[in-house]
Amino acid sequence: MMLWIKALHVFFVVSWFAGLFYLPRIFVNLAMLTPASPPAERERLLLMAGKLYRFSGPLMIGTFVFGLWLWLGYGISGGWMHAKLVLVLLLAAYHGYCGRLLKQFRAGTSTRSHVWFRFFNEAPALLLLVIVILVVVKPF
Repeated sequence: MMLWIKALHVFFVVSWFAGLFYLPRIFVNLAMLTPASPPAERERLLLMAGKLYRFSGPLMIGTFVFGLWLWLGYGISGGWMHAKLVLVLLLAAYHGYCGRLLKQFRAGTSTRSHVWFRFFNEAPALLLLVIVILVVVKPF
């Protein structure tokens, strides 16, 4: 049974990360729009971002459900696990902040540059790298 739970956890993690990687890329494109850009382009990007954000929420919940099941149901423990949990909570906060940024774009109040969003876009990849190292290597 544990292998099924792991498989489902990995599926939800990968799917959630697809959203965490792509949503900020849409923000980059939104931030690059100028007043001369066609309004339809902005609306298309906002529609894409909104759908992706809404779909990513259940994927995050699935990640948490199966991750908690593994952690609590199978007694997985160690310092590496505590570090991983902190990073996962940071990812959840990042996800929530993406929702706030999306609201700003919808309201036309976003003031950040496309360069800022390019750097912002890299955070999930760095966190994923550290999480994978913690899970595979279990350094402490």
